[in-house]
Amino acid sequence: MLEAIYLKVTINCAMSADGKIALSSRRQTDISNEEDRKRVHELRNTVDGILVGIGTVITDDPRLTVKREYVEEPKNPVRIILDSKGRTPPDAAVLNGEARTLIITAEECEKEFPNAETVRCGTDRVDIAKAMQILEGMGIRSILVEGGAEVMWSFLKSRLADEMYIFIGSLVIGGDSSPTAAGGEGAESLEDTVELRLRNAEIVGDGVLLEYEVVK
Repeated sequence: MLEAIYLKVTINCAMSADGKIALSSRRQTDISNEEDRKRVHELRNTVDGILVGIGTVITDDPRLTVKREYVEEPKNPVRIILDSKGRTPPDAAVLNGEARTLIITAEECEKEFPNAETVRCGTDRVDIAKAMQILEGMGIRSILVEGGAEVMWSFLKSRLADEMYIFIGSLVIGGDSSPTAAGGEGAESLEDTVELRLRNAEIVGDGVLLEYEVVK
């Protein structure tokens, strides 16, 4: 049995007024406004690590760093990629050497990556609970989960997430295939849903920021 995990996990995402986080093609679109972008970079600057799944890396190719235009003295947290089968492209922005990067794969994957350290845990796919314990053992005390939909749902359903920030932009994306903030298989019954406790709601520019605590 795994020991208790004390690493703090914050989920942050931006969604349209109809709950979509990307276009129907799954390509990211600009939902946040300038005020929210500043908030996100300030939030990044307070955590030890920023985590995304391989789908986000392949689709959006994010750098996962803190921009100096938003933070006067930026410190780049560790970039953490959940990549069970080792699909991170060698030219991905997260491998640019700009910040420390960890690629977490399943145990069967033997692939190595330039400018990155590799952690292997889980059979067939990454065991995120075990991965969090490993990260905690490496001295990482807080992480910011930024996507994608399946990764966010995995942290929510396992109750590994402690809090969730949702920025709601003033636009509608539509589409049955457009991803939402929680993907994967989802809850099969009311008992399987994840309860949130609203802590704060505020207007941020032309959008709204909701701050939730995850009930465990």
